[in-house]
Amino acid sequence: MSALLACTNLTRRFGGLAAVNRVSLELETGQVHALIGTNGAGKSTLVNLLSGETGASGGRVTLAGTDITGWPQARRARAGIGRSYQRTTIFEDFSVFENCRLCAQAAHTRPWALWENAANCAQSTRIARDAVAAAGLDGFAALRAGSLSHGAKRQLEIAMCLATAPRVLLLDEPLAGMGAEESERMLQLLTSLRPGHAILLVEHDMEAVFRIADRITVMVNGEVIASDAPAAIRANPEVRTAYLGHD
Repeated sequence: MSALLACTNLTRRFGGLAAVNRVSLELETGQVHALIGTNGAGKSTLVNLLSGETGASGGRVTLAGTDITGWPQARRARAGIGRSYQRTTIFEDFSVFENCRLCAQAAHTRPWALWENAANCAQSTRIARDAVAAAGLDGFAALRAGSLSHGAKRQLEIAMCLATAPRVLLLDEPLAGMGAEESERMLQLLTSLRPGHAILLVEHDMEAVFRIADRITVMVNGEVIASDAPAAIRANPEVRTAYLGHD
């Protein structure tokens, strides 16, 4: 399989600190690629580089073979790169459905319809409904987003990504702060999204990572120390010493 999103020797320096140092990885459609490492390893910075939120100091990013290294975040989003953040980023006073419709409208702009009521846009309405359903939130569509449980808010963030029709999903700790039941729902959601997307999953829940990931990349101090199938990562002595432990 050819990579949908890939980076080669991607680097980001902040003064004398290389937060991400010559990192290369590939994301393929139909796979979950987990990115793990201790706090400060450079994982979120790497996601920022891939999404275009942060500019690279060196290296290259490609999407379906096209060099997008110099593209800003908005252009990458329109090209099909969606992302979620460690902190919840929803419009809490809007309904679940309206959160998704806003994202659909942002992805499918209609500048000529400046004075048209958003509710009359059949395209954004349809896309929003599909995104809500895909994220498993059908029964919550009319609810105020701020009233949702923590787990449902994280599902909503993914629904908002889906409303932009992404081909790539960059998910930064979507299971953070969840209980067992909420984590299970999120894993089921990610499994359902796998066939049509290339997914990068940044996560600290190792049980979830080894359960769902097709490939795992391990970062330490801004560098990749291993990238392989889950079984090989679990057995890798350098990874066990640096991150997983020996028990």
